Amino acid sequence: MAARPGNSRKNDPQATQEDILIVATEEFATHGLAGARVDAIAERTRASKRMIYYYFGSKEGLYLSVLERSYRKIRTLEADLHLADLEPEEALRTLISTTFDHDEANPDFVRLVSIENIHHAAHMLRSDTLRDLNVSVIETIASILDRGIKQGVFRREADPIDVHMMISAFCFFRVSNRYTFGTIFRRDLSEPETKTRHKGMISDAVVSYLKVL
Repeated sequence: MAARPGNSRKNDPQATQEDILIVATEEFATHGLAGARVDAIAERTRASKRMIYYYFGSKEGLYLSVLERSYRKIRTLEADLHLADLEPEEALRTLISTTFDHDEANPDFVRLVSIENIHHAAHMLRSDTLRDLNVSVIETIASILDRGIKQGVFRREADPIDVHMMISAFCFFRVSNRYTFGTIFRRDLSEPETKTRHKGMISDAVVSYLKVL
């Protein structure tokens, strides 16, 4: 990515911080927390290190802000779906499709989550924001499941966190392991026909689990 122009947002702290977070996301996703360089982020945003530390406190503070922004992005995307307006099965399939497409389009998110797992979620543990952000998806799934049970669409009274894990596991794995899996089995997971088949497969698997006792 080319350096982002600085003059246009010189007096716009919010835009400056967003520019820093966009570039920092790439830097941390590519090099990890230890390997990422604040100097490199400053150079690409035409912001000074002093400015970055002023806004985010430290390299670790910037990394945590990147994590929070990444999770906020997907949770906002889910909220915009208005799943409460859809029938339970359609709502669940829409959520699965959106999660699938999000992970495919945002490999940096997948890498950041993998990096944070290497650190045993030590930085996430410091963030009330992340805990609050991720309550929403569980509440959304719980509502879908509850409506599905009441309408007789679903038969299994499943734990919404378990359902979230099922969805996340498949969508996440396709991106996090695409190179190793693709090399071992000589299969390109980015091929459109394969993506379409997999998206349908995970939707069918989750819905079938909920419909059968």
